[in-house]
Amino acid sequence: MSAATGLRAAVLGTGAWGTTFAAIMTDAGTRVRLWGRSAEVVDEINGAHRNSRNLPGARLPEGLGATTDLAGVVADADLVVVALPSQSVRAVLAPLSGTLPAGCVVVSLMKGVELGTHQRMSEVLGEALAVAPARVAVLSGPNLAREIAEHQPAGAVVAAQRPEVAELVAGACAAAYFRPYTTTDVVGVELGGAVKNVIALAVGMAQGRGFGDNTKATLITRGLAETARLGAALGAQPATFAGLAGMGDLVATCASPLSRNHTLGAHIGAGRGLDEATRLTGGTAEGVKSCRSVLELARLHGVDMPITEAVVAALYEGLAVEEMTASLLSRPLKHERA
Repeated sequence: MSAATGLRAAVLGTGAWGTTFAAIMTDAGTRVRLWGRSAEVVDEINGAHRNSRNLPGARLPEGLGATTDLAGVVADADLVVVALPSQSVRAVLAPLSGTLPAGCVVVSLMKGVELGTHQRMSEVLGEALAVAPARVAVLSGPNLAREIAEHQPAGAVVAAQRPEVAELVAGACAAAYFRPYTTTDVVGVELGGAVKNVIALAVGMAQGRGFGDNTKATLITRGLAETARLGAALGAQPATFAGLAGMGDLVATCASPLSRNHTLGAHIGAGRGLDEATRLTGGTAEGVKSCRSVLELARLHGVDMPITEAVVAALYEGLAVEEMTASLLSRPLKHERA
């Protein structure tokens, strides 16, 4: 039996990852309730133990309940886990500001940088919920929801300023098929999760255009280099980018057809416009919006991120994929570690 048995968690968001993570925590022995806006989805989770809209084919634990009552679901929670679209989360959570139980830990499953403020998701949650930074944790890693929902083995990293907070969250989600590690590098874990979505768009664009594994490997490794440059400027630990929240998440997102960012990028590379590519992808690809906020954040700190810049140009400025590739290859020669 998990050491987490007895903890009460509210998971906000009935999307694929929110639902999957709620199932993980339930399997780990945590008492979990999901919150979602759709009464239809909530009723199906409660009655049939399924979420066919967002996680088709997956059977959910019978102990997992769901509700549409946002205030009620957090009222007695030890952990509030947030899995909402990164650019709308602040508005959704506004009614909960200052209402969470004393000592409650907030956990971000989101991977993005907020447009306008350039804040990481842990910073957004701290402000939106009026929670001190020491009570906010983040979780990231190679976590494609559909595979984990099938109980395929996976790992992740939980980061928090205080080690005991990270350990509490890790204990609450340590299931037979899900292995959490801990760190205090909140900045590095969040940046790895945010930027990998942008790099996955670039890889998808290249593959949609017909380029092969050499191009993919080049974009992945150079994408990791620019992620690490931004991390260094913001005080992240370099080792984080070689781990699950860095290279691990980057490889999974850039290589898998289950990745929405990769899939949307492939549609763009095949010549489709952004609106059509978004429709065909069938879900939120966080990198589409956060690529701009990541680039703005990099420019604020004087960090060169050419792949991110090229993705923004391809999505919003009409740059063709062939021109994007040419612009990256024509950059001045330099040492690989730079």
